[in-house]
Amino acid sequence: MDRSAAVLLLLLLLLPPPCAPDDRLVLDKPLTAGTTIVSGGGGFALGFFSPTTDSTPANNNNKLYLGIWYADDVPTRTVVWVANRDAPATNTTAPTLSLTNTANLVVSDGSGRVLWTTNVTGVVVPTTSSSPSPTAVLLDTGNLVVRHPNGSTLWQSFEHPADSFLPGMKLRVNYGTRAGDERRLVSWRTPDDPSPGSFAYAVDPDTALQIFLWNGTRPLMRDGPWTGYSVASKYQANASVFVYQAVVSTDEEIYLTYTLSDGAARTRFVVTAAGQYQLQSWSASSSAWTVLGSWPTWECNRYGHCGRYGYCDNTMAAPTCRCLDGFEPADSKEWTRGVFSQGCRRQEPLRCADGDGFLALPGMKSPDRFVLVANRTLDECRAACTGNCSCVAYAYANLSTTKKTGDVTRCLVWAGDLIDTEKQVGNVVAADTLYIRLSNLDAGVDRRKSNNALRIALPTVLTRRMRGNNEDNNKISHGGTSISDDLAEGSSAQDFELPFVKFEDIEAATHNFSEAYKIGQGGFGKVYKALIGGQEVAIKRLSKDSEQGTVEFRNEAILIAKLQHRNLVRLLGCSVEGGEKILIYEYLPNRSLDAILFDNSRKVLLDWPTRFNIIKGVARGLLYLHQDSRLTIVHRDLKAANVLLDAEMRPKIADFGMARIFSDNQKNANTRRVVGTYGYMAPEYAMEGVFSIKSDVYSFGVLILELVTGIRRSTFNKIKNFPNLMIYAWNMWKEWKGKDLADPCIIDTCSLDEVLLCSHMALLCAQENPDDRPLMSSVVLALENGSTTLPPPNNPGHYGHGSSDTELTRDRTDNSMNFLTLTSVEGR
Repeated sequence: MDRSAAVLLLLLLLLPPPCAPDDRLVLDKPLTAGTTIVSGGGGFALGFFSPTTDSTPANNNNKLYLGIWYADDVPTRTVVWVANRDAPATNTTAPTLSLTNTANLVVSDGSGRVLWTTNVTGVVVPTTSSSPSPTAVLLDTGNLVVRHPNGSTLWQSFEHPADSFLPGMKLRVNYGTRAGDERRLVSWRTPDDPSPGSFAYAVDPDTALQIFLWNGTRPLMRDGPWTGYSVASKYQANASVFVYQAVVSTDEEIYLTYTLSDGAARTRFVVTAAGQYQLQSWSASSSAWTVLGSWPTWECNRYGHCGRYGYCDNTMAAPTCRCLDGFEPADSKEWTRGVFSQGCRRQEPLRCADGDGFLALPGMKSPDRFVLVANRTLDECRAACTGNCSCVAYAYANLSTTKKTGDVTRCLVWAGDLIDTEKQVGNVVAADTLYIRLSNLDAGVDRRKSNNALRIALPTVLTRRMRGNNEDNNKISHGGTSISDDLAEGSSAQDFELPFVKFEDIEAATHNFSEAYKIGQGGFGKVYKALIGGQEVAIKRLSKDSEQGTVEFRNEAILIAKLQHRNLVRLLGCSVEGGEKILIYEYLPNRSLDAILFDNSRKVLLDWPTRFNIIKGVARGLLYLHQDSRLTIVHRDLKAANVLLDAEMRPKIADFGMARIFSDNQKNANTRRVVGTYGYMAPEYAMEGVFSIKSDVYSFGVLILELVTGIRRSTFNKIKNFPNLMIYAWNMWKEWKGKDLADPCIIDTCSLDEVLLCSHMALLCAQENPDDRPLMSSVVLALENGSTTLPPPNNPGHYGHGSSDTELTRDRTDNSMNFLTLTSVEGR
C-alpha cells in the first residue's frame, strides 16, 4: 500500500460513523453496525454500540447492542434505550436492524438468528410495489416510532422503556392498568452491562395507584397513592432548568409525564445500577452529567424505615423518624440510638365502638397495604372504617379531573399495621389527610380528649385581661429595657397572664421530652411537637442554664399574651413549675420561611403569589406591632427564620424574646448589648446600639429582597461579585435591572409590576438614614394598592461586621442572638 492510500485509510478511520440519509429506516435498507440514524433535529442517534466505562473500554467488550443515545450536544455517549438487552450480538457477527413488510423491527446477526423484534401483530400492510410502506422514524424526543403507511403509530420505544424516563414519555399510574401493559424502568445490571438489573421503578401492580422503586421483589421506596391532582411537582434545577411533572387523566388512561422549560439542558430521570432513581442534567461547562435529585434522598425515606406506626418527618432539615400521634416507640432505647425498625406501639389499646374515634393528620403520605374502595363519599368512607373494628385508618380523595368524565373517588382503608408513612413538606398536592383510629376519642370528631383536663385556651383570645394600665406602665422602661423585669423564678401563671399547664401533663405529651418528638433546637432550648387537647402544638422548653433564656422567656410569655393578630404566632399556654420555663405555641406545619426559601428542592413551593402574600402578611404583622396594637413594640430580630408558615403558607411572625415596648412618645432607645442577627440589623443599631420601629423596617426590607431573589442576605461566596444581597440589589436597581432580581424559579408565576414594586419598597425600607425609611402604614398601603408613585430610594445602609463566613456560622448554629458589646453609646 502506498503512502497516500495509507493516509486516506487513516482519515476514514478517524471520521465519525456514516449516518443514514435521514431520520428513518425503510424496507430493504437495514441499519448495520458502524452506521447510525440521527433524529431530524440532531438530538438523538440510533445505532449499535458496545458499552464502555473507564474500567472497561470498548475494545475489551465484544458485545453489541442496538440503542438510542444523545447525539450532538452530549459528546459523552449516554444511552437512554436498549433493544436487545437480553440477547447481545458480537462484533464478529455483523448484526443488522431491519424493517419488515409486517411493520416489525428486527435485530438479527449475520447467521439470521433473531435477537430482538417488536412483535407487532395483526397489522395489514399493502404489498404492492406502488403502495406506501411502513417506516421507522427516530424523533427528536428520543422516541423510535414505527408508522403504518396511513400515518398511525404501530409501535414506539417510549412504550417499552429501558432505564431512562425522558420528557414526553408516559408512565401509567392508572387504576385498573391492563395486564402486561405496565411500564417499568429497569436499571442496567452494571454500568457497562445493559442487561436488566435488579432495580426497577414501576407502578404498583396490585393497586396501580402508587409507584415503587424495587430491588427485585423488595420495595426500596414508594411514592404515595395518587390524590387526583393534575400537577405532581415542579422542580427547579438551576436558573435555566425547570422540570414540570404532571399526572394526566383521559378517558382511556392516567399517566405520569414531565416536560422541561424552553432552552433547558438535556435532562432525564434514570434508575441507576446502584439502585437510585435520579434526575440528571447535562452540564456543558463541566462536560458531565449533574445529579439534580436522587431518591431515596434520606435513609428515613427508604421503604418501611420507621417501622410500623412510625413516619418519616420530611419537615425537618434532616428528616428523621417519629411516631404517629397516639403512639410511642416500641423500644425507646433503640429509638434514641436511631434504630427505628421496631416502630411504634399504641399508648392506649383500641376499644372498638366504646370511645374510639379518628384523629386527622393532614399533609401525610398515606401508608402502604391499603384496601381500595371506589366511589364513596367522605362520610361513606368514614362509615366503612368506623363500622369495622379491625379498620385502623382511612383516607379519602376525589380522583376526578376536568378531563375525566363522571365522579371518581378513592377511599383507602387499613386493617393492619400502618407502614411507610411520611409527613410531607409544604402544601404538597400528593399528600393525604390520614384519619387514624385512636382510643379515648369522641367517635367521628377529629380531636383527642384530654385525660388531664389541660386548661389551654386554644384558638381563642386569652380570657385573662391585663391588670391595669398602672401595672403595665410599671413594666415599661422609657429606655426600652426588658419587659417585666420583676419576674423571677417561681412566677405564677397570673403574672404571665396565660393559661397554666401542669409540667407533668407536658411531660406526658412529649413522652418525657423524648428526642423522637423534638422538632427544633435554638439558642435557649429545644422545641417539641406534641398533641394536647386534640391539637398539635409546639412546646418550647428553655434550658435551665441559659441566663439570656430567662429574659427571652419573660418577654415572650408576657408580651405575646397581649397581642392577637393573624400574622403573629399564637401563644397557647405556659408552665413555670419547678424552675421550668415552658411556652406552648400553635404548631405550624411548614415551619420557618428560611427552611423552604433557601432549599433548592423545596423553594418551588413558594411561587410568586405565595411570596407576595408572605410579604404583605409580614407587613401587616409589623404594622400591628408598631401602630395598631395597644402597645408599641419593636421586634428587633425580624428575619426569615422567625417567620413561620402555616398549612396554607400564611406567615406568622415569631420569637419575641428580643422585643421591646416603647411608650407613646418614645421615638428610639439605645442599648450597650446589641442582639439580633447580622445582615438583618439596621446599621444604626448594629454600630451604635440605637433602635426604633425603623430598625424593624430595615429588617423587613432585607426580608423582602430575600423573598424576591431567593438569595440569602449574605453567603460564604460573593453574590454576583457583590459582598452581600443589599449591595447587589442596590447596584442592579441603579442600572435599571430591577426585573432581573427575580428568583429564576418564580419567573413563570410572577407579575413583573409586583416584583418591581417589592424591590423598590425593599430599598426604601433599607435606606441608611432611619428618617428616610417609610412607616409600616405606608408600606402596607403601597403593597395592598400596588402603588407605582414611590420616591426614589437613597443609598442603603450596610456595615462591616467581619466576613460573611462568620455571619453564616452564627446563623447555622441556630443561635438567633449575636452579641456585640459597645465601648461607648451615643443617642441619635
